[in-house]
Amino acid sequence: MPKLLFLLALQIPFLSVAQHLSGKLTDSKKQTIEGAYIFNVTSNQHAHSDHNGRFIIDDVSRGDTLMFTHIGFESIFHIVENLNDEITIRMQEKAIDLDEILVSPDLDAINILTEINIKTNPVNSSQEILRKVPGLVIGQHAGGGKAEQIFLRGFDIDHGTDINITVDGMPVNMVSHAHGQGYADLHFLIPETIDNLNFGKGPYYADQGNFTTAGYVSFHTFDKLEQSKVKFEAGRFNSKRLLGMFDLLSGEDHAVYAAAEYIATDGPFESSQNFDRLNVMGKYSGTLKNNDRITFTTSWFTSKWDASGQIPQRSVDNGSLTRFGAIDDTEGGQTSRANVLFDHIHNIDHNSLIKNSVYFTKYDFELYSNFTFFLNDPFRGDQIK
Repeated sequence: MPKLLFLLALQIPFLSVAQHLSGKLTDSKKQTIEGAYIFNVTSNQHAHSDHNGRFIIDDVSRGDTLMFTHIGFESIFHIVENLNDEITIRMQEKAIDLDEILVSPDLDAINILTEINIKTNPVNSSQEILRKVPGLVIGQHAGGGKAEQIFLRGFDIDHGTDINITVDGMPVNMVSHAHGQGYADLHFLIPETIDNLNFGKGPYYADQGNFTTAGYVSFHTFDKLEQSKVKFEAGRFNSKRLLGMFDLLSGEDHAVYAAAEYIATDGPFESSQNFDRLNVMGKYSGTLKNNDRITFTTSWFTSKWDASGQIPQRSVDNGSLTRFGAIDDTEGGQTSRANVLFDHIHNIDHNSLIKNSVYFTKYDFELYSNFTFFLNDPFRGDQIK
């Protein structure tokens, strides 16, 4: 019997090290931090924070040193003192440093580099952000109002037929559309409101839903603004852009902001494009007393434009038209989209949750095209609506 007690006593130190530590990561405004890298310097174990900023790391003992890192935040070292209590780590923002990048089997380095690219090289169109996805090419061929044509890894995706695009989990693709199945008009998204994007290439992501033939792109907008701002930009061809982002409420558990964008340009063509677009967005995010999280987002945009359309190469070759001329400059159209999105996340425990999303979308689309000019009707032309 004494020998048995002695052997059991020997096992106690070994059992004590096989424990885990749970915690939560927040920023200076107490917003949760997703995708942070947690590394145990002592045992070489690592973990990542989930969308609620929570993490669980195994094989932790008292006295171990944990390192917390995330792009855009100061690294933090924490010495474990108590394994029974959940810890809360608050990280401070800082300028992005390429030295911060950590590559491990659980991290997608390409997604990390794309996130850095977005934060350091902002663009003026949400569709342009799609170009941040390696191997993805877009083109606009209808005056700026239509959804861009997309190419990815040898796929001619048209306007979204073979790629799944979402914003905060809300589908952008339209399962039935006059201009093509899966039509994905992303122009309602204001680029400065984008916090991050995630993407994958290939038909390997059944969890992303329909249209994920060539890949998927998932955008997530900010839950809270760091500060309000107003921006005005101007350029060639009478191009103007006005942006306003307003932090209306920035509490510990609740946040509200609004954003608006207006764009207008004549374009480089001989006939003015008369393009203008107006975007408006509002978002509320909050944490309830039971630690459930809700978000409510509304957005609306409207756009109208003229287009010079396609022209024959022979007309340019014989000098009857310039490259920027038009045979029928009355092509174009107008479009609008309204969105309402409600998300509710119920946390069951540290490892499981239930997420419910409800959304409503109303889309209007009117397009004028002329592919054969005056072939069938020499007097009125062949324009279609």
